[in-house]
Amino acid sequence: MIGKSLKGMANFFSGRSKVEHDVNSDISRREWFGRVSVPAVAATIGIGLLNNTAEAKPNNAAAKPDNMQGARIYNIRDFGAKGDGKALDTKALQAAIDACTHDLGGTVLVPAGTFVIGTVELKSNVHLYIAAQGILLGTDDGKQYYAADAIPLSGDSTLNDGNVGLLFAVKADNITIDGPGTIDGHGSRFRSAVKGELPPAGISGPHRPYHLLFHQCKNLTVRDIYLLNSAFHSVRVIQSEFVKMEGLHIRGRVINNNDGFHFISCRYVHMSNCNVQSQDDACALFGSCKFITVTNCSFSTRWSVFRFGGGEAEDITVSNCLIYETYGCPIKMRCGPGSRFENISFSNIVMRGVTGPISIGLGSQNSRQNTTPRAPGIVRNISFSNITATVVKPVPLRDSEHPSNYNPGEIFSSVTLNAMDNVFIENITFNDVHITYPGGGTIEQGAVRDVPKIAGEYYEIGVPPAYGLYARNVKGLILHNVSLAMANADLRPALILDNVHDVAVNGLNIDGHEKAESACRFINSSDVLVTAVRLKNAANVFLAVEGAEIKNIKIDGGDVSKVTTVVAFNSGALKQSVRVRD
Repeated sequence: MIGKSLKGMANFFSGRSKVEHDVNSDISRREWFGRVSVPAVAATIGIGLLNNTAEAKPNNAAAKPDNMQGARIYNIRDFGAKGDGKALDTKALQAAIDACTHDLGGTVLVPAGTFVIGTVELKSNVHLYIAAQGILLGTDDGKQYYAADAIPLSGDSTLNDGNVGLLFAVKADNITIDGPGTIDGHGSRFRSAVKGELPPAGISGPHRPYHLLFHQCKNLTVRDIYLLNSAFHSVRVIQSEFVKMEGLHIRGRVINNNDGFHFISCRYVHMSNCNVQSQDDACALFGSCKFITVTNCSFSTRWSVFRFGGGEAEDITVSNCLIYETYGCPIKMRCGPGSRFENISFSNIVMRGVTGPISIGLGSQNSRQNTTPRAPGIVRNISFSNITATVVKPVPLRDSEHPSNYNPGEIFSSVTLNAMDNVFIENITFNDVHITYPGGGTIEQGAVRDVPKIAGEYYEIGVPPAYGLYARNVKGLILHNVSLAMANADLRPALILDNVHDVAVNGLNIDGHEKAESACRFINSSDVLVTAVRLKNAANVFLAVEGAEIKNIKIDGGDVSKVTTVVAFNSGALKQSVRVRD
């Protein structure tokens, strides 16, 4: 019966009629499979038959090429996997992967069922496909996980986090993981109920497994799967190239450092159409990440979304993204000595219910851990365009299984550009940026001049003295069509420039308050052109200038008719340093 079906289908796919077939000699089943694509065969006769038929070897197999090499399907049940949610199926999955890569690649199929696994190594040319009702469930027995010793724990940013993966690959090429199925890390079993005690899984800290861990891989694709409840970061990619992350749904809120994506010194990475709900950084870019695009994604997290630290991050674009319920500053850059961040663009982003929302810190000192003198860090050519944000005071993260505590600097936050000493952030642009803040700041908070010289976490400077934008040590700042609004009264200035030079402000719309010291404050800044500014409500002073280094400030046009005093001069600022033209 099968033989007749195969002959008929061979005629159909080869385009020959029955008469033509009768005239010519019958083709063998092996020759027929060589002519037909794997998906077409699987759809016609079923995966099981395909596997059996593809592996059939006629007597003259040695004389003919293996036309199915690299294209077979390896169902993990055929390698002994039970899929009952109880039996440990690690060895079966590993055996299927090993057979697949030995045959120069193919597809490892995870069919319907719950397959409990420990650490499994992915290898080159393997396509891991998880069916719609297929689940890879991380075991809660910590003894079933092991470190990938080939992945170092030092030598690059955050490598000391650990090198254990549920699924991992080292120096492998051409790996794909996809399908509508699920990888569940069973993360709650790695959380301690009592501080200082081991969790139910028996391992904690850097010994916990990531969902996916890749080191020095090329041509890596992960798409369409559901990554649930990781015990640590969900997707961690180290020093890899040509990476695609597409259509992923990541949800991890069971432990405090549930990162979504965590990239370390990667190049040519393209992320699109992903949804991330995480407890920690949603998309961390550490080390020297270059040639990165992120588009059409949505994010929510207790901590940051786009977090940069260490190395040389450059040539990166983020566009068309939604950020909501994010209580650790959505865009956060921390650049220390020896690091460089440049040529990075954020555009077409909507933020709702966030803190921050943007923080750039450039430190001048080495950390306590690294006392070797290094050149100052560099931050330059960063742009923000078409951004709408609603900033709130943080609340407990919805649906999180981990408690959230907040610092004063998170409750009262603003856009901060924060450098210090003789180090400057350079060439920062805000274009079509509209931010509404919750208000509540006091006149005492706004009166602070001696802001701590710290470029650590965004809240470490304390409550910023500006409710809208605070900039210190910046050269080359452009604000075009920027709106800074308050949902409730705030007695801090909207804009503070402290030691900022070469500034163009055009079309600035701000809320002020008549009890605030001023709507804007410039301290020891120079070469500032303000045009078409609009103060939307009454205020005592529009601009307070302070310091003997104030010079060449120009206010040209706009509407500041609702203020009592346009410019106030304090702390040695000279009147000739400011020119005002209606």
